[in-house]
Amino acid sequence: MATEASGTQSIERAAQLLVRVVESARAPSIGELSERAGLPKSTTSRLVAALERQGLVQRLGDRGRLRPGPVLLRYAARDTAATLVELAAPSLRRLAEASGETIHLAVPGPDGVEHLAQEDTAHFVGVTDWVGRRVPFELAANGKCFLAFGGASRLTPELRAVRARGYATSVDEIEVGLTALAAPVLAQSGDAIAALSISGPTSRLTSERIAQLAPLLVEEARALAERLGHTDHDHARGAA
Repeated sequence: MATEASGTQSIERAAQLLVRVVESARAPSIGELSERAGLPKSTTSRLVAALERQGLVQRLGDRGRLRPGPVLLRYAARDTAATLVELAAPSLRRLAEASGETIHLAVPGPDGVEHLAQEDTAHFVGVTDWVGRRVPFELAANGKCFLAFGGASRLTPELRAVRARGYATSVDEIEVGLTALAAPVLAQSGDAIAALSISGPTSRLTSERIAQLAPLLVEEARALAERLGHTDHDHARGAA
């Protein structure tokens, strides 16, 4: 009986932690989750690890903050992904016309950046289909947006710079000769739920060209957030 009671208590505690992760306005860390639940940090860490193994929660980046896991996201996103792609389509077209480069819509996945939609470049050089491909968060411009806006437990100098200016860059990091810049699509909590990016050959996307395109990219990401119903996120930009 004692073993059964102990098992029931563990299930209840794990369920309590899962509910707190799902309902938190900002993705919590293990320490924050432990404090809110009134549980020892070691117990919280053990239960969260069990939830992670079942795909019910996930962490972005090394020792990152906790978010609903792929199992819950797949359930919630059965229609959400299609809606997001549909709402983002005007932004992708405008950015493609303005830049002449390849435009992507991406979301954070359990193992890296997941690309949902693409608007192709007007050039012959630079056309690659990224839809369905995953890229490590740390290497991709859109991945850096996810880390800077809610996904990392500690902000590096680079991620602080991303938050300060509102967009990220990746120059010759995924592969030599490929450059990208990305801006986060922010939820009301200030976390990035998606990202828009412009990518192309480094020879075309020079630092001067990036500076020219960045304001338009940031504005389109903000407009997409508004179309999704998220408007209260100005406080997130420039936050430490």
